[in-house]
Amino acid sequence: MVLWIIFPISLSLVSFVGTWTVYGLAFANNHVCSLSDWDPPNLCRWNQSNGCCVAATISASGTNAPESSLFTATINAGAFLFLLFSIFHHAHIMERHACHSVLSKFALVFGLVAAAGAFTAGNCNPGYLPLLHYLGAALSFTCICFYTVLLTDLTRKCSLTGYEKVLYPLRVVSAVIQIGVTICYTILFAQDQNFYVHLSAVFEWMLSINLELFELTYAMEFCFFSSFMLSNLLSRREEEKPLMMPMS
Repeated sequence: MVLWIIFPISLSLVSFVGTWTVYGLAFANNHVCSLSDWDPPNLCRWNQSNGCCVAATISASGTNAPESSLFTATINAGAFLFLLFSIFHHAHIMERHACHSVLSKFALVFGLVAAAGAFTAGNCNPGYLPLLHYLGAALSFTCICFYTVLLTDLTRKCSLTGYEKVLYPLRVVSAVIQIGVTICYTILFAQDQNFYVHLSAVFEWMLSINLELFELTYAMEFCFFSSFMLSNLLSRREEEKPLMMPMS
């Protein structure tokens, strides 16, 4: 059903519009430095207490009110939609290419854990619960790397649209960027120099945009999705339950 194409588009738009709106509010309220300013004179490492501003990471942009509420709502909505996206994609693979069910199940697990990590990060304000927030974010970023790799491999092995010759190289590039930038972001995030701190914030935004573009490529797959695939997945789960044999 063609209407299913709205789902991956909505997932990308919710994340893109929500996070950038949060950044805009944070910058307008002088809660974060500008992403375009590579040498802000008043940059501080964590929350400002003496008139300085923090590097405009996605998390820092959503730390203070009033943008913190929108940040939580955006991350929760994105995490929920990403969870559904993972389940729907698995249902599509099980319906069309059940021979790759093991690989798809691994991808599903990473997708669900990534969604749970994002949900934790979104509901634990980094200003009050930094440990839980950054643990959730780290879990989400790590699992997303594995998830993009597994989905890219499934694109190579499974023909769902007939356009895999175009989609596969695009997703390979996206997966490589996701892994490479995640490693760079992790290294730079721990630095103290202003330039590297700001660069880590830019890399985090690159991760977000790259994932949104990766998700957007699945609009093609969802053109061929139907509610029957979900019901078929549920019926398979029922069939997999062991039957209780009556004792004679």
